[in-house]
Amino acid sequence: MPEWITSPGLTDYDEAVLWMEERATAIAEGRAAEAIWLVEHPPLYTAGTSARADDLIAPDRFPVHATRRGGQYTYHGPGQRVVYVMLDLNTRGKDVRKFVQLLEHWVIATLDTFNIRGEIRPGRVGVWVARPEKAPLPDGSPREDKIAAIGIRLRKWVSFHGISINVEPDLDHFDGIVPCGISGHGVTSLVDLGLPVSMPDLDVALRQTFETTFPG
Repeated sequence: MPEWITSPGLTDYDEAVLWMEERATAIAEGRAAEAIWLVEHPPLYTAGTSARADDLIAPDRFPVHATRRGGQYTYHGPGQRVVYVMLDLNTRGKDVRKFVQLLEHWVIATLDTFNIRGEIRPGRVGVWVARPEKAPLPDGSPREDKIAAIGIRLRKWVSFHGISINVEPDLDHFDGIVPCGISGHGVTSLVDLGLPVSMPDLDVALRQTFETTFPG
């Protein structure tokens, strides 16, 4: 099993990326164990390798960090659990698509412990929650809100970056970007869905469901 690390308070983003890169290298070289790192960041936007300039609506609102993970613009901030996943795909199967699917299933299984049905949609990265109580979109399609984002990078088949799950972030902070380049749909959180879930509650669920999603 990987080493689980939980950092208190808010973790600087650039320092986190540097630490992940060093740990991924050490894992690839056999000098360190796999790791799952649980953090929160101060408010910021990150731009993945597919980010479009037009999707950054408020460039001066929060710091913007260019990152070499896959994906587009995302928001990180207090009340959001960021899960950095440093796993060795050399020993877990060199299948990137399957690995991303396992990350999606991990999030879905975790949400299920709180009786939330998370779903994935073709062409839309991340995990979504149906909101039938809200008015449909202008084209008549049902409203769905995003609750988790996924973006990874691989170095010598060791993953880093990972997933983020909204526990109780300020949802207005997402207004400064087009999250993951997807317009029309909104963003939600566990607390926004009416669940008094704490960060420690989520962390316990993540650890329990990891063991069933990623068998050793």
